[in-house]
Amino acid sequence: MTEPLVSTPTAAQASTSTSKPAPNEANEILATETLATETLPNPKQPSRFDTAQPVLEKLFELYPALFGAQFLPLKLGIYHELLAAHPDAFDKDALKTAMGVHARSTRYLQAVAAGLPRHGLDGLAVEAVAPEHVYVTLLELFRRRQRNHKGNLRPQFRVQLMEAFEASGLPRQDYQARVQTNEPEATALLEEAFAEREAWVAKQEALLRAYDASGASPEAFADMYGLKARDVKAALERRAA
Repeated sequence: MTEPLVSTPTAAQASTSTSKPAPNEANEILATETLATETLPNPKQPSRFDTAQPVLEKLFELYPALFGAQFLPLKLGIYHELLAAHPDAFDKDALKTAMGVHARSTRYLQAVAAGLPRHGLDGLAVEAVAPEHVYVTLLELFRRRQRNHKGNLRPQFRVQLMEAFEASGLPRQDYQARVQTNEPEATALLEEAFAEREAWVAKQEALLRAYDASGASPEAFADMYGLKARDVKAALERRAA
């Protein structure tokens, strides 16, 4: 079941009003210059969300598969394709603002972080999202969640980072070269994630060596070492894959 037309801009407003943008993703989607940094709102002028709302409703109407109940990562250059496809429907500046709001919404960033491919106006997948775009999106989502969460979300974020790394299919050196930033915090988080992964891999290798030497069944081996049989079986399945 699809959401009412106002759901798209409302979600964008709720998720972006105090957040830094994920610049690479938003800029690549728009294929234009970076949107100017916002200044204090002028009460006599409509906010960019007010400007974006009717445009987002129109996009929802025209392309519900892209802007509807589920957001999908958008093809690079889709801003220009929208202008070309609907020259009389959109004002350039209003569309640019609306696309910026959409690309910075939490729902859109979640679609990018999930590893979904980019889609064109026809609703078909056209290409994978670049690893560096997935990375900056995960980083932005982590920061948004951490600001509103009393607990420490770093462990969960490290797991997500390593899942994204493995999904990229890149060697570690190549992956780090593509996602590196000038932000010490981001670099530290990535190093923490890789250190945790290396410790986990070493632990798994030690477990498998002990299992091979035992000659026992997975159930018996797990019982001998106080492990869960499902964890032993999972390690064996990963090695066989």
